[in-house]
Amino acid sequence: MNSMLDRIALLLVIIGSLNWGLVGIFRFDFVAWLFGGQTSVISRIVFTIVGLAGLWCISLLFRPSLSDAGERSDSRS
Repeated sequence: MNSMLDRIALLLVIIGSLNWGLVGIFRFDFVAWLFGGQTSVISRIVFTIVGLAGLWCISLLFRPSLSDAGERSDSRS
């Protein structure tokens, strides 16, 4: 379950970063354009979900990777 949630969160963070790249380079907010402006309810929901996904992805920094777990078990043998 977490793996699927991790992937969804990462995808949303990537979408958010691409949107911020568009804002920074071209002053074009794709999400706002797509959903009717920055103040529209749908845009605000999308921005909130992307923000929550970013918070979730912070946890990825502190989780041991599968390769780390394998190295730990090898070193104990």
